Amino acid sequence: MTQGSGGTILQKADQLASFSAMENGLTRAYLTPEHKQAHQQLADWMTEAGLEVWQDSVGNQWGRKLASNPTQPTLVIGSHSDTVVNAGKYDGNLGILLGLEALRQLQDIELPYHVDLVAFADEEGVRFNTTLIGSSSVAGCFQPAWLDIKDDNNVAMGEAMLDFGLSPELAGQDARSPEEVKAYLEVHIEQGPVLEDANQAVGVVTGIAGAKRFQIAVKGMAGHAGTVPHELRLDALCGVAEMISAIEAYGLKYNVVATVGKCEVKPSAVNVIPGEVNFSLDIRSAVQQDLEQACTELFSQLEAIAHRRELQLSHELTYQAQAVPCDSKLQQQWAEVVEIQTGTPASFLASGAGHDAMVMANITDIGILFVRCEKGISHNPREQVNEHDVGVALECLVEMIKRVSSQDTVSST
Repeated sequence: MTQGSGGTILQKADQLASFSAMENGLTRAYLTPEHKQAHQQLADWMTEAGLEVWQDSVGNQWGRKLASNPTQPTLVIGSHSDTVVNAGKYDGNLGILLGLEALRQLQDIELPYHVDLVAFADEEGVRFNTTLIGSSSVAGCFQPAWLDIKDDNNVAMGEAMLDFGLSPELAGQDARSPEEVKAYLEVHIEQGPVLEDANQAVGVVTGIAGAKRFQIAVKGMAGHAGTVPHELRLDALCGVAEMISAIEAYGLKYNVVATVGKCEVKPSAVNVIPGEVNFSLDIRSAVQQDLEQACTELFSQLEAIAHRRELQLSHELTYQAQAVPCDSKLQQQWAEVVEIQTGTPASFLASGAGHDAMVMANITDIGILFVRCEKGISHNPREQVNEHDVGVALECLVEMIKRVSSQDTVSST
């Protein structure tokens, strides 16, 4: 690693954070002036690093390290440049900047393939509430119906593309085919505390968790808080409290995480027994079979609680995403470079959060490296990484780009 490379990357992260819709914070949404400004800065840095640059049909920013005689499909590396509201500086953006510095260091190294660096324009879905727009376009998954989705200001995505200088009728038309792409590599902050707990700078990701989200309604009978004895009550909230305890116990025992994040009580009065409760349930697992089994078993438990308490229970599936495993060969190669750079065996961990890689898996093999973040805090201005860990991640990425030249890592998708 060139002396100070980690510090240089962190300085550039500070610069990117200045392109924000917030005066004293970071918010950068899709097809906004801040998006345009950040991608122009990235394009300038890509040019300085010797890359060929272009913007694609949905506003992703690309830079290519050209091979003089490419004999293998293109290797793609990248992450996302958009942010949540009042975000940290490193979610997504760190992966782009690590890729940029890696290709700058490899500028004079001849490889048997082009290496494309991509800054995906929308992973978070903040503006149009449709996530992974940038990577979906590249992977051939862009839905034309998305063009009609409107933001909070009643501006449709297609209209926003026109204002941005794009042609909405071309959105997704420049998708990559599986034959064109060798593999996709992404470096990302962990967004969790596992690596910090293990005292590891980086870790190899085994897969991205699948997820299912439900909206659940439990109905009992509202009544006077002072006149209805406990043994005669149909208290919806007490039933839900027991259900939430069962959900937590299941998550602790099995290979899933299960979370109740929202709970609405009706009629929500201090002197009225709750007659109805609506709550959310988010279930995730890196193993799809475990996710499916958890949903079946948990709802069996919830229905049993409702039946015993004489409550009515109904549920609606509101979101689902399949679990996506990382390629085993790429995992092994990441582990080898991590051990060489750190002198210790690599840690392996699953990602509980979604990433652009999960969409890129539709066209190629994926490999992800996580970087330790302080206290596991993310999607928060307190999101933090340290220069040493960034330097380690950079060394690993540089070596990984060189290592995937063996033919047996070409996508089998």
